[in-house]
Amino acid sequence: MAMSGATEDGEPMMEMNTTPLIDVMLVLLIMFIITIPIQTHAVKIDLPQNAPPTDSVVDPIKNKVAIDAAGTITWNGSPIDLLTLRLYLKQSLAMPVEPELQFQPDAQTRYVVVDQVLAEIKRANVTKMGFVGNEQYGNF
Repeated sequence: MAMSGATEDGEPMMEMNTTPLIDVMLVLLIMFIITIPIQTHAVKIDLPQNAPPTDSVVDPIKNKVAIDAAGTITWNGSPIDLLTLRLYLKQSLAMPVEPELQFQPDAQTRYVVVDQVLAEIKRANVTKMGFVGNEQYGNF
């Protein structure tokens, strides 16, 4: 750090030159910003891939899994638990043509319940699934 000597009136001038200090602090700030790790958060969901249409006739049966605000899981309108959901999914996949699974959680449902149901659907290897009722999330 450089200091200037005396002024014309004979008094010593004791002001510190802060330019090098500011330069060093800016370099340290830039180095700090560069070394901060990037924060990433991802929810991994295997989405169905586009496939060419098959010649077989599509089964018109569509099963609907819904979750209300209280966390009650329903299969086509009747309340079920996760074990029953697992059995229903296994039965629907055993059919010759897999029926479409429609998933509709309520906007006020706790995320833990939705995550558990999605995990069961993923474990069952469902390939024909759609999210319905997404218009309720338009105001969020």
